[in-house]
Amino acid sequence: MSLQRSSTAIGRSGNQKHARGGSTTIGWIEPGSGDLKSRDAEGKIGAAHRLRIAHVITRLINGGADENTVYSCNWAAQRGHDVFLLHGEAVHPEILAKVDPRVELIGVPDLTRSISPASDVRALLALTRRFRALNADIVHTHTSKAGILGRFAAWAARVPVVIHGVHIVPFVNVGVAERLTYLALEKLAAPVTSAFISVSEGIRDLCMSAGVGHADKHHVVYSGFDLDRFRNASPPADWRELLRLTPDAPRPPVLLMIAAFEPRKRHAEFLEVFKKIAARLPDTVLVLAGDGPLRSIAESQVNRLGLQRRVVFAGYRDDPERLIALADLCLLCSIREGLPRVLMQYLAGGKPCVACDLPGLREVLRPGTNSVITPPDDLGAMADATAALLEDRERLACLARGAAATDLSNWDAKRMGKRIDAIYRQALNQHLESKGASTRPPVRNLALPR
Repeated sequence: MSLQRSSTAIGRSGNQKHARGGSTTIGWIEPGSGDLKSRDAEGKIGAAHRLRIAHVITRLINGGADENTVYSCNWAAQRGHDVFLLHGEAVHPEILAKVDPRVELIGVPDLTRSISPASDVRALLALTRRFRALNADIVHTHTSKAGILGRFAAWAARVPVVIHGVHIVPFVNVGVAERLTYLALEKLAAPVTSAFISVSEGIRDLCMSAGVGHADKHHVVYSGFDLDRFRNASPPADWRELLRLTPDAPRPPVLLMIAAFEPRKRHAEFLEVFKKIAARLPDTVLVLAGDGPLRSIAESQVNRLGLQRRVVFAGYRDDPERLIALADLCLLCSIREGLPRVLMQYLAGGKPCVACDLPGLREVLRPGTNSVITPPDDLGAMADATAALLEDRERLACLARGAAATDLSNWDAKRMGKRIDAIYRQALNQHLESKGASTRPPVRNLALPR
């Protein structure tokens, strides 16, 4: 799939309209409800009950939030809904290749990550027009900028249900001006938000403690992925070439960090303290997998520090599970995250990790059992903990066993899809009930699958 698939054309919306008032029936039909003809043998919703779902994200790059969004789109499209993915100008071809062909891509050039009043107003107007033309039943926004503009645009377009996916809290661990701006905007957008979907309990709690939205609107859905892909992986066949080893060289200790080269991931800061690890364990190799705007700066820093033989830049890889299988210990030193899915991927691969403490991490990381957690403002402590583990192979093996035994069932991709489906149903029925419309058959007192 090429970048040409992305288009600002509205596409299929012209001939499919939904009534908005009166006795509108939205077709979430439960198996066994009496309307079995509306579903096929796999329980997919028939064409007469198709929903029109528009997802919005600021960028489509090779990141966790982007993969989460693409999976959510694919899941709904595979179940018979009309799905649209609206995105800003920044797009990577690798992530586009993962989008189901049934999902219609729509570019919104003025939707940018940086704050720009003129562009932001144009993006708001463009999104509003598109939501009206698409006649969306649900708008599901992702990431901070798209979350603000997308929700206000959906409200202006009178979209029945507006969902916001909270992948990261925009008003935490940022400057004062940015914090106050985003907090004020989030509070303004909260009343037009039907439901919030956070990727961790810690993220949800941060939003609620800041007064963003009511408790009954907040849900937690962990960012799912294919667990078996990571549990059953083997190292890449070319691992010797990747580590720049001669054919007879012994395998060195391997550290792995999978992260986009962005300021909040703190590659530069970690490379400064990695000098301590390299001095203490001179055979250790650090593999940095990922891409991004700061990669060239990190490469120059490695040259300046004389670490060329100790640091490998692997770039973007579509086989992260193989890199994890190669590693002895995995790392993440971000200063700001949601609950990064890469940590669960490390554990699914049976590898322990050292990570800086962030909200939500302790929902899955168990210090002394599958990980080591260090203070976020002390990367020197992270370097010391990393070196200590590599020196204590027995303790490292114990943590690896703990990692492999970690219950990651909440991160199963199918469970994520089902949970999002249930939240959509609940929000749609609440909307219809508030308008006095029929929800035949009703879905009340819905117990969301865990």
